Amino acid sequence: MAKINVVNFNGERVGEVELADEVFGVEVNEALLWEAVKHYRASLRQGTAATKNKKLVSGAGKKLWKQKGTGRARVGSIRSPIWRGGGTVHGPQPRSYDYQFPKKKLMGALRSALASKLADGKLTVVESLAAAEPKTKLYRQALDKLDAKKTALLVESGHKLTENAFFGSRNLDGVELVLSSEVHPYDLLRYEHAIFSKDAFEAIQEMLKKNVSKRKHGLAAEKEVA
Repeated sequence: MAKINVVNFNGERVGEVELADEVFGVEVNEALLWEAVKHYRASLRQGTAATKNKKLVSGAGKKLWKQKGTGRARVGSIRSPIWRGGGTVHGPQPRSYDYQFPKKKLMGALRSALASKLADGKLTVVESLAAAEPKTKLYRQALDKLDAKKTALLVESGHKLTENAFFGSRNLDGVELVLSSEVHPYDLLRYEHAIFSKDAFEAIQEMLKKNVSKRKHGLAAEKEVA
């Protein structure tokens, strides 16, 4: 089983963690990643685009002229869609763009995103994300030593972010701090580097191992035996 080094904020090796084959031994499924990103971005849409139809546009409902005898085309309302200033036909109305996305697909996309980050050498596991003090300078220096000078996703474990990590990283441009239970494939693709605390890395590995398809796992085992 492959392993990954665990480092401190100075980039010094302090240990190692085993990489689960069920998580990092998979092929990167780009089509599945595309589906996951599409769903995530669709769920972010406000869906407030709206147009006024014949019922909502302003204007009196009085018939403009009598039906017959004028020689002109008959007309019923000034709010008609064929008139300037009239209502819009089949225009957009407020709606939700969100839709259901299978959990198995989401877990598969997350495995692909992690495997892709590891293959690109952009995944780092640190002993802890909590610095000695909640200072932006300390986190900037740590990210530079970890070779994450552009954008970085910091992943912490637990149900609540530590104060030092939250206050120390929130003012850094291109850096986001999230919990391991909230990581989405879109986050891993959006940021160049992914930096996990050791506990967060182990937690997300265990979660993904539990959600591996039994059929796929069985097929992989058969291939190894063959």
